Amino acid sequence: MPRSNETQAEAVDLTPVHADHLIVNGELAAENAWCVSYDVDNLPDQLPAFVPLTLWQANQDDTELAPLLTSDTELTAALAEELNKSAALAIDFPAFTDGRGYSLARLLRERYGYSGELRAVGDVLVDQLEYMRRCGFTTMALRDDQDPEDALRALTFFSVRYQTDVEERQALFERRLAAGK
Repeated sequence: MPRSNETQAEAVDLTPVHADHLIVNGELAAENAWCVSYDVDNLPDQLPAFVPLTLWQANQDDTELAPLLTSDTELTAALAEELNKSAALAIDFPAFTDGRGYSLARLLRERYGYSGELRAVGDVLVDQLEYMRRCGFTTMALRDDQDPEDALRALTFFSVRYQTDVEERQALFERRLAAGK
């Protein structure tokens, strides 16, 4: 059943815009200056802010704004070139079962050479963090009910990775062959 305009407006107002549990480069952040706004029509009162892509594109000269990509964003070469101008990007995970954000992150890092902050926002759970990091995320905003201490432990749980990722370009068997083992 479609929601009425009034209900949609209420949903935008009720969407949390701050992350209390922010992991940056494998460590708990002391503070989070950036808010996240899902409102596609209006700039948020608090800055700096991640805002929907179309709103960011209309206000690219504002250095206190950065793009918020939805998981269904079609990443073209032209869009990637435009996004490379931003020092930070956020990718929304609308549900922990939606893996399209991982693909966006890997494409941005590996195919298009994005080197700025890449932040995961939305339904981000502790058990996703290691794979998010392996896909190129530098910052993860945990869902409010997630324990930040558990998150830090999860990021150090694996000492060996079998598959390739954005940091390790060789699979474990390739590394072993190269080392003569």
